[in-house]
Amino acid sequence: MADPSTYRPAVGSIPESPGVYRFRDPSGRVIYVGKAKSLRQRLNSYFADVAGLHPRTRQMVTTAASVEWTVVGTEVEALQLEYNWIKEFDPRFNVRYRDDKSYPSLAVTLNEEYPRLQVMRGPKRKGVRYFGPYAHAWAIRETLDTLTRVFPARTCSNGVFKRAGQIGRPCLLGYIGKCSAPCVGRVSAEEHREIVDDFCDFMAGRTDLMVKRLEREMAAAAQALEYEKAARLRDDLGALNRALEKQAVVLGDGTDSDVVAFAQDELEAAVQVFHVRGGRVRGQRGWIIDKVEEVTTGQLVEQFLLQVYGGVDEETGVGEAGEAVPKEVLVPELPDDADVYEDLLSELRGSRVSLRVPQRGDKRSLLETVERNAKEAFARHRVKRASDLTARSLALSELQEALDLPDAPLRIECIDISHVQGTNVVASMVVFEDGLAKKSDYRRFSVAHGTDDTAAMAEVVRRRFARHLKEEADRREGQTAGGTSIAAEEGRPRRFAYPPNLLVVDGGAPQVAAASRSLAELGIVDVAVCGLAKRMEEVWLPDDPDPVILPRTSEALYLLQRVRDEAHRFAITYHRQKRSTSMLVSLLDDVPGLGDTRRKALMKQFGSLKRLRAATVEELMAVPGIGRRTAEAVQAAIAQPPAGPEEESELAPDGPAERGTPRADAGDTAEVGRVARATGLAS
Repeated sequence: MADPSTYRPAVGSIPESPGVYRFRDPSGRVIYVGKAKSLRQRLNSYFADVAGLHPRTRQMVTTAASVEWTVVGTEVEALQLEYNWIKEFDPRFNVRYRDDKSYPSLAVTLNEEYPRLQVMRGPKRKGVRYFGPYAHAWAIRETLDTLTRVFPARTCSNGVFKRAGQIGRPCLLGYIGKCSAPCVGRVSAEEHREIVDDFCDFMAGRTDLMVKRLEREMAAAAQALEYEKAARLRDDLGALNRALEKQAVVLGDGTDSDVVAFAQDELEAAVQVFHVRGGRVRGQRGWIIDKVEEVTTGQLVEQFLLQVYGGVDEETGVGEAGEAVPKEVLVPELPDDADVYEDLLSELRGSRVSLRVPQRGDKRSLLETVERNAKEAFARHRVKRASDLTARSLALSELQEALDLPDAPLRIECIDISHVQGTNVVASMVVFEDGLAKKSDYRRFSVAHGTDDTAAMAEVVRRRFARHLKEEADRREGQTAGGTSIAAEEGRPRRFAYPPNLLVVDGGAPQVAAASRSLAELGIVDVAVCGLAKRMEEVWLPDDPDPVILPRTSEALYLLQRVRDEAHRFAITYHRQKRSTSMLVSLLDDVPGLGDTRRKALMKQFGSLKRLRAATVEELMAVPGIGRRTAEAVQAAIAQPPAGPEEESELAPDGPAERGTPRADAGDTAEVGRVARATGLAS
């Protein structure tokens, strides 16, 4: 733990100008980015009495080893630079708007040739337009069921769409008029996109134009004695009206607004926003954020405006967080520099944006409703956080005590080896930070030289930490692994540059000894190693003849089991993928007339041996370069032989994990079944 006074800038060296500052840890990684109207005043506040700082601020300044700053001309420039650096460096101590992912959205995949309407959760993707979020997925499906009568756009998956095109027959929705069936050429790509554009216009609030157009077309059809067409348009008009009736008008002036409210304690805050378009609530979204320091509601509003609307695409008007800048943003409290943020939002939108606190009337009532939603969401989160955070903190402290570690293992890495009798050897590395899985840091290894568990474990540990040492050396020399120069101020984390506090290996004393030897050969002495053995769940330490036995009710043991089981799952998935591919290649090697190009085309088209076996001759012939004779030869080569349950399981990469599943200690199928049930691989 560093003393902030050791890297405090000299008195008078910090300018009083506006700017952006960065704190770095001892390895040079950027851990916090902030902005200030006066850099001197803001930075001096971090070097006051450490005991009087906010808990997370205290942790940040004691983790850091240096601080630097960049002076800019205006506060708007500071806002933009702060946003860019937060996106670039992903600092661990900055406030992050973590989407609670409890609200699905109606997504339109405009980046595809034939856009699709679908329910979508999770982070926003580029080239996809979103409407919502909705409270429930069934509400989206109900909306689609109503509107696809008027806008018969595609809603099927890519697989169904492709299969319908191959057989020349649309799905049921195409027959009942709820899809224009572009898969079989009933409409062209341009005509289908026009349908999708009309749907987007309607969902964006341009409802009056659509209703009036249908009324005109219905009247014209009736006047031309086309009664069937008029009746169909009448039904379409009724469907639109029913969709509109479900969206109550909350703002009589028909304005476009985002209404934001917060509920908070000293460590976290819940954010709720209602998206009002055309006077109607079109969607709702929520976040939970960590508070790095003591902040006011106005400062939370600053972070909301910067992170949710920042980085808006000039063509679509939609930000990287998936939100378009509305004409008006209603907040519970204005930030100190409200006019600066209004200028920034207006620049992003391309027209004037109003940022204000509603005082009375419908907008005030709506803000109070959003505040109630924020308080309810925060109450639910606190109940969940209380149990989860307490358990994780207890697990880390128990693990520190049981393994006699100098600090709590905030970063844990686990390595697992998977193979079948020494063939197709692979390894997985999973990462847990603060007791939670960090999937962005997961890694997979294909092991070339390890013929048994211990040799493979030694190779993987050596490769992982040799890469870490190389990247550390590259950072110190100012060079990347490939020799390309980087600026000395670069602070982005590289793939292996962040070592763990604790390395867990799947296995007992031999695997632990192999991992420990590899670390010793590399001269790494500050990474603790342990192994979790199966059956009795003993914890093995290097050079210790007896294992550590943790109580069965121990939170530390439960955490180790979760880490180990996640490594199992990740390794098994990779092994299945590699084994299925190698088996498919070996079966196709001897097919006459099938060269590398055609074999790769078959693998790309079908992907797995199971799907290739299920394909008909006609489906095989649909692959470029495959004629009837070659297709029949492929079918003969991959024909399913009579097999027992074990071989059947070997050939089915998506089958249950209890039988024939590869593991580091192959043959122990009972253990594999337990892992499969624990990780959800078995049904």
